[in-house]
Amino acid sequence: MSRTFSPQSLDVAAFSQANAQLSGRDSLQDYERLSNELRAPATEVTIEWRVEGEHRRAVDGATYPALHLHAAALVPLTCQLCMGELAEPLEVDRHFIFVEGEDAAATLDDASEDDDVLTLSAEFDLQALIEDELIMALPLVPRHEECPEVLPRSVQDADFETALQDKPKPFAALASLKIGTKPK
Repeated sequence: MSRTFSPQSLDVAAFSQANAQLSGRDSLQDYERLSNELRAPATEVTIEWRVEGEHRRAVDGATYPALHLHAAALVPLTCQLCMGELAEPLEVDRHFIFVEGEDAAATLDDASEDDDVLTLSAEFDLQALIEDELIMALPLVPRHEECPEVLPRSVQDADFETALQDKPKPFAALASLKIGTKPK
């Protein structure tokens, strides 16, 4: 008997038990929170993802239902140096272990270095997980390796030094009092 699985309400235990696989190619518009992080509405951007159900041994030695997620997208961001558009590749390749109960998940997650540990659910929202992982894959400070336009690297212009020399110096009068001379 073949079973159909839905990414919006995935029975993780059954999916893992069946060693099932799902994949998709979704429009970025299906991921509202991720869309809000981008430079502009990107209707042509797609997110490609694949998930495989498996059982995985955790740091406590027990075997649990697990998912292996791979997701990728090329998203438009704003370069923080030149403020121009930057096409940033995002890629996620992670394993998730699922256990019964929030306390068990928190304890095992603290002990695990390689896998994220989540609470087992019969109606797990896989698309929300994909969106969360892609948001966390966004660079903190997006920028080009080399900006397409040459940017000025100075905070002062050419007339800066001249303007400083011509400006009256209010404390010069105090200095002249100290040495007994008149200010200029």
